[in-house]
This record gives sequence, C-alpha cells and structure tokens, in this order.
Amino acid sequence: MLVLTACDTTSPKPGSSASAGPAVKWSLVWSDDFDGAAGTRPAAKDSIYRTGIGYPGGATQWGTGELERMTDSTENASLDGGGRLKITPLRKGSGVGVWTAARLETQRTDFAAPAGGAVRIEASLKLPDVSGPAAAGYWPAFWALGAPARPAAGTNWPKIGEWDIMENTNGHDSVWHTFHCGVAVGGPCTEPSGVGSGELPCAGCKTAFHTFAIEYHREVAPEELRWFVDGKNTFSIRATQVDPATWAAANQHGFFVILNVAIGGAFPKAFGGGPTPATKPGVPLLIDRVAVFTGM
Repeated sequence: MLVLTACDTTSPKPGSSASAGPAVKWSLVWSDDFDGAAGTRPAAKDSIYRTGIGYPGGATQWGTGELERMTDSTENASLDGGGRLKITPLRKGSGVGVWTAARLETQRTDFAAPAGGAVRIEASLKLPDVSGPAAAGYWPAFWALGAPARPAAGTNWPKIGEWDIMENTNGHDSVWHTFHCGVAVGGPCTEPSGVGSGELPCAGCKTAFHTFAIEYHREVAPEELRWFVDGKNTFSIRATQVDPATWAAANQHGFFVILNVAIGGAFPKAFGGGPTPATKPGVPLLIDRVAVFTGM
C-alpha cells in the first residue's frame, strides 16, 4: 500500500519509463497549464464544459446517481490566476440543498497508445481539503472515456472503456483506481463496479499537489494498464485478465480526459453516504496541470 509524503509534479523523463519493463521514450502531445486571469474560463480550444444532469440522449444523473447539476458558470469552474483550474461545488438553499458543480472534458478525443507503443495521461491535483461530516457526498475525479462514448452520449458504456485515474470520496485520505469494460452488469469487469485497486492511502493529497497518472502499454506482452501516484506504480491490470475482444474494444482507440467534482451518487453512497445539511460547499478541486504523452 502507498503512503504519500511528498509532492511530485514532474513529467516522465525522455528515454525512461516510470514502470518496469522496456524503456519508453515519451513525447508530449498535449498539455494545459491553466494560465490566464483569475475568474476566467480555461481555453475553449482545450476544454468543453458539460452541463446539466447528463449527456443529451444519455443516462440521467450522468449514469451514476450523482445529485449536482453541472454548469458552465465561472462560480463552479474558473482559473485562479496562478496557473490553476478550480472546480468548486456549491449549494443553493437550506438543508441538503440543490448542488451545482462543473465537469470539463478535453476537446481532443485522440489520446491513444500507438500499436507497439504507450500513452500516459497525468494531472497534478490537490484534492478538496474537507473531511468528516463536512465532506459527505464529495466525489472529485480525474478520468478518461473511450472516444466512441462522445457521439453516442455514453450509451455504449462500458464497452468503449473507462480509465478512472483518480477518484476520491467523502473526504477520505485515500484514492481509488478503476478500469471499466465489457457489459453494464457483470461481465469480465464485474460492472458496474469495474476492476479496481480498492482504497489506497493518500496522506497529504488534500493539502499539497500530487501527480496522478495512467499508462497504457502496448509494447509489452501481455499489454498492461498501469496507474501511478507521484511516480510510484500503485495498480496494474494485464490484458489477460479479460478476453481479447473486450480488452481491444475498451482500450485500443482514442480517449478524452475528464475532470469533475460530483456530489452524491453511487460511489459516495458505498463509502458512507451522500450530502447532508452538514456538507460544506465551496471547497475546490485544484488542477495545476494536465498532460498527455505518447511513447515508443
């Protein structure tokens, strides 16, 4: 199990790989450092705001039972003027109230591991600094969906693949990594829960920036998905853990990246419950940088 004590926001060094096996020479293909004036939106050429309670034509409550309405308001997501993006959940009304938050996706959907190569998606994040009853229902996440999900409003999930690079809930000092594939109930990825790492300790992840990453390696046999926190390989899945057709359908295509903070839903419910009147609004997920590399 991993216990984090230091912040590491470095990118993989050219000519090296952060994991075991043949060296991978990484090349940056896209990044966003969130530079800009405080209170403004991230560059439209890089990010899409997704609004409402689901994709038009897709499942309601984003398919997870979450309670918030996603908006494009700068109250819910904006640059902080110091090179960071803030995603901030807010409550309107008394009691549990009505929640708003933000979900940003990359414009690009072509982040893919080339045949015989690899792809790495990483972000430097500081999780919402809230805990105990005040954190009930918080669900910040950094993840990627297979490109075919976008034109189909996600109705082809989980066949098209989902990589949950970092999930956190209810203010736990921990994170989860998960791979989704196959069919919506049961199947090789035991959906809807997916194949996951379980809860991994993440001390300091609410008080300092840490780097979370996934790598998809096609240059090894069998192919592998590898998750990292601050450069340490914290979870891995090999292609042999599912059937070849399911693996290919879930991984061998482009992906787009998603950053969001949900409130309530199935994941918080599984680890203590959703929001209550004691839940504190206005505590942001901070993103310092997102980057994508490919390698051979």
